[in-house]
Amino acid sequence: MHQRVWNNCLKVIKDNVPSISYRTWFEPIVPLKLDSSILTIQVPSPFFYEYLEEQYIDILKKVLRKELGPDAKLEYSVVMQNNNFNENKPYTVKFPARNSKDIKNKPVPVPLDPEEATIKNPFVIPGIKKLNIDPRLNPSYSFTNFVEGECNRLARSAGYAVANNPGGTAFNPLLIYGDSGLGKTHLAQAIGIEVKEKFPEKTVLYVNANKFQTQFVDSVRNNNKNDFLHFYQMIDVLIIDDVHEFAGKEKTQDTFFHIFNHLHQSGKQLVLTSDKPPVELQGLEQRLLSRFKWGLSADLQPPDFETRIAILQKKIYNDGIEMPEDVIEYIATHISDNIRELEGALISLLAQSTLNKKEITLDLAHEMIDKLIKNTKREISIDYIQKVVCNYFNIGVEQLQSKTRKREIVQARQVAMFFSKTLTKASLANIGSQIGGKDHATVLHACKTVNNLLETDKRFRLQVDEIEKKLKI
Repeated sequence: MHQRVWNNCLKVIKDNVPSISYRTWFEPIVPLKLDSSILTIQVPSPFFYEYLEEQYIDILKKVLRKELGPDAKLEYSVVMQNNNFNENKPYTVKFPARNSKDIKNKPVPVPLDPEEATIKNPFVIPGIKKLNIDPRLNPSYSFTNFVEGECNRLARSAGYAVANNPGGTAFNPLLIYGDSGLGKTHLAQAIGIEVKEKFPEKTVLYVNANKFQTQFVDSVRNNNKNDFLHFYQMIDVLIIDDVHEFAGKEKTQDTFFHIFNHLHQSGKQLVLTSDKPPVELQGLEQRLLSRFKWGLSADLQPPDFETRIAILQKKIYNDGIEMPEDVIEYIATHISDNIRELEGALISLLAQSTLNKKEITLDLAHEMIDKLIKNTKREISIDYIQKVVCNYFNIGVEQLQSKTRKREIVQARQVAMFFSKTLTKASLANIGSQIGGKDHATVLHACKTVNNLLETDKRFRLQVDEIEKKLKI
């Protein structure tokens, strides 16, 4: 009886959902029993159940009520791996739809056979097996090459603990945040490298948020979004760099939310990097931000003088060269906020010495550093632009961020959006999310308005020129 009822339901569902969705989400379902007007179906995993409830609950209700009447109910039997025994035999957990809360904290297996080669790897097309996934790690970004100091001790210690017990510590996810050039990518990849050395059977993957988003868009365009989801659900240690770049990208955030949930529930490790702590991230959904706070958020600060010296000495030792101590101290004194710039200055000095056949001296270092500092432009951020614009118009940043429609506030907000578009690489959606929580259309309108006023209003043009000078000082 239960089989006949479910077959009748499937006939209707098949005509109302895409064929690939039908094959992925409905063919694996097994009807178990029919008790009065309650139909029990078996699904492969809690993730499978949650996806059905979020995406297809309406059509399930309609077809069941059509078959069983207005009192029809649906119960799920979720197959889960028994982690208390060394056997592959699954056991079943039963609960009614939307009524169970404890299931979300149970470790569950990936709802696919890892031996099957049917999943499309977004890094290599066509599909490959799980064991062949390239972790995309730079071998030079190891813990051995990461210099520890007061500025990074917490993050480094937490990262090392995660690498020795991925998914088994309280640091899940581990979110490493800090300004550009302080070593977030290095530390995140060092975790992946250490995991691969100690647990070679684990699947590790490092990917930048922009790459993840591009892959997701491609999967939607090519109608293989489910392959994309399943690929990322197979990862044991997933490292996402620059998660702040998900800002304003709602569909990408939604997809990452499901991947995050599945991996976390499965006891897999997530490592994230960001330029800000979760509480300061703009343009990200609250449900995603709340999950970022589940584990540990560890910051990286600019290195102190002793750490900068140690970084330079480590680099010099690894390259097998010698350099006077006074030159090392000079470089460490004059470049203090960015490790990437610190190492870049050292490379430039070595290049000057080698190409021009000059001895490395304090005079050569002085000449090179002066040029480097003079030619290095300030990295302008959206936050910095808002502060400069607000100071110029004598208003508070909180007023700029508010929903007020006062003319002077609106104009200041439009100017901030205009400079954010022209002086940064941020997307329109990202700009809008950071300036008042607006959408990309509002930013586009603001830029057009400012451009029109620049052509027609001489006083306004002078104001914008003055603000631009302040931004580029």
